[in-house]
Amino acid sequence: MIEPDDLTRAVEAVLFAAGEPLSIEAIRAHVGAEADVRAALAVIEEHYAGRGIELVRRGDRWHFQTAGDLAHLLRRDREEARKLSRAAIETLAIIAYHEPVTRAEIEAIRGVQISKGTLDVLMEAGWARPAGRRETPGRPLTYATTAEFLTHFGLASRRDLPGIDDLRAAGLLDPVDLAMAELTSGEESDEEVANATEQD
Repeated sequence: MIEPDDLTRAVEAVLFAAGEPLSIEAIRAHVGAEADVRAALAVIEEHYAGRGIELVRRGDRWHFQTAGDLAHLLRRDREEARKLSRAAIETLAIIAYHEPVTRAEIEAIRGVQISKGTLDVLMEAGWARPAGRRETPGRPLTYATTAEFLTHFGLASRRDLPGIDDLRAAGLLDPVDLAMAELTSGEESDEEVANATEQD
């Protein structure tokens, strides 16, 4: 059995050398099945808090990354990512908020058909993956986001995705969508007033 201090160092070394985020099970494969990896991760996370690199959790996996406030220093050395089309961005957002979701469901939400290439681009980027088949007629394939998606967008889990109020505050909602939302809420208010008048 590895001593607690030695275990922390061992877990740190494994994560440092890893080429991708690791699950607790993957770390245990290196340091021992009985090791208290969660305790070691907590110690490492605290040790690196506020430093140039930090230990972060993405879904159920852990890895080291540059501190968020220093990422701009390394931006010039990064390979420019391929820009996504509007269709790909919309498709990725639908998958993230509705997963697991079928192609037909994506098209119903977007209101237009998507080309097969759109999903291929997202899967090549490592942000979307097949997530099994829906138990309905035709057994359509469903899609979900990946651990790489969480890592790229700095999310610990899908629960960290921005809500409607966050998107509105950031000015990321289409003006038409905002107008429709206000119109709908206005209609509800009128109905409430009418109902209240009838009750009086």
